[in-house]
Amino acid sequence: MNDLGKLAAAAQDGDESALTLLLNQLQNIFRGFFIRRIGSRADVDDLVQNALVRVSKGLTDLRDPEKLKGFAMKAALFELQDYFRGRYSTKESLFDALSPPEKSTYQSDVAASIDVERALAQLSPRARKIIELREYGYRYEEIADMIGTTEAAVKMQVKRAFEKLRRFISVLWWTVFWSFLSNTP
Repeated sequence: MNDLGKLAAAAQDGDESALTLLLNQLQNIFRGFFIRRIGSRADVDDLVQNALVRVSKGLTDLRDPEKLKGFAMKAALFELQDYFRGRYSTKESLFDALSPPEKSTYQSDVAASIDVERALAQLSPRARKIIELREYGYRYEEIADMIGTTEAAVKMQVKRAFEKLRRFISVLWWTVFWSFLSNTP
């Protein structure tokens, strides 16, 4: 049995020091994996930590400790996919959820005509809540825990809600555009 396999087996048996040593060794492997693929040090730290959490949560389900490295690299790959899908966004750093950003002083006629509240009213209360939580920077997994559903269901709800919003805003935009053209001399 390889060293990582031995550490994984010991960690599965409840040895905390083996778990700590295992996660420290995986941290170095993950760091190299993510740096080669994205380069950004700030994002790499987040990706490494999330991959380590995935491994530690899933360690009890690992049947063959010899296959730990493949299991760990799959967790890292899932984190990388989430990163490229936009899960790791800068929305959290743009504003504090408790004090929303102040309104802009400049608004064009078109932007003023398209009422976001009216667009959001087209969504079901559940979909609207999910969209608002995403806007505040919550991850899909966190939202699923909050509302008592699965992460996949939340992702599908977000996809459908954005499709509905896109259609509604497109209709509003065209309405404003045509009214503008009809009022132009």
